[in-house]
Amino acid sequence: MNEDSPHIAHLDGRPANTDDLAPLAFSGHAHFTAAQIRDGRVRGLDLHLERLRSASVELFGRALPEDVVRAHLRTALHDGPADMSLTATVSSTSGEFSAAEGEPTLLVRTGPPSSGPDGPLALAAVEHERFLPHIKHVGEVAKTHLLRQAVADGFDDAAFLDREGRFSEATIWNLVFWDGEAVVWPEARILTGTTLGIVRRQLDALGIGQRVAPVTAADLPALAGAAVMNSWTPGVPVHRIGSTELPAAPHFLRTLHRAYTAEPPTTP
Repeated sequence: MNEDSPHIAHLDGRPANTDDLAPLAFSGHAHFTAAQIRDGRVRGLDLHLERLRSASVELFGRALPEDVVRAHLRTALHDGPADMSLTATVSSTSGEFSAAEGEPTLLVRTGPPSSGPDGPLALAAVEHERFLPHIKHVGEVAKTHLLRQAVADGFDDAAFLDREGRFSEATIWNLVFWDGEAVVWPEARILTGTTLGIVRRQLDALGIGQRVAPVTAADLPALAGAAVMNSWTPGVPVHRIGSTELPAAPHFLRTLHRAYTAEPPTTP
């Protein structure tokens, strides 16, 4: 670790050393959640905890108790600055390429805070379906490869089309659209992001219309706006997907940000 950095990696609640971290370099059977911490607090804590619990049960057959996870998160927050990025990764002590049942172990890493790019972004439309799309897992070499291909082709990032031709998500983003009256979430097998979960429940609380519907390339010209969101931000505008230009939708972007900020931040 950089001795000048205020950020420390913690493994199961204690500062991690080189021996702790070295085996994780090749740990592809793991899952994680990512969050932005502001003033020592996080939005959607319940969504992050449920993500870690459910993915651990599916991948490892068991999960760390919630009070243990929260204690490890508090330790990382206590040892870091008030504003930061945080990633909590769960792997198994049984390691890679093993059918043995090991115990889940939690690595919490922090870094400088981020709010993502300003946009607007141009997204390449790429046929791709992630393995276990509902889990935020670390085995994602295709996402970086497709991102780099998109940039080489003159785009900023890539959006994915499933085998039925429906838009699902983008490389590290959820996709969201605007039809002029309501927020449209793409119907497909996706990772339901924590920011997506926050925005959806706060849109409901604010009485703002939203619906889930299949969105294909042929549907894009009729839409009134598009954006991407992730743990960095509830909305970055998208002005083009493939060859289709999309209109600027400032009201739509303000609505997404308004919904997100309506969620009260909490501490673990």
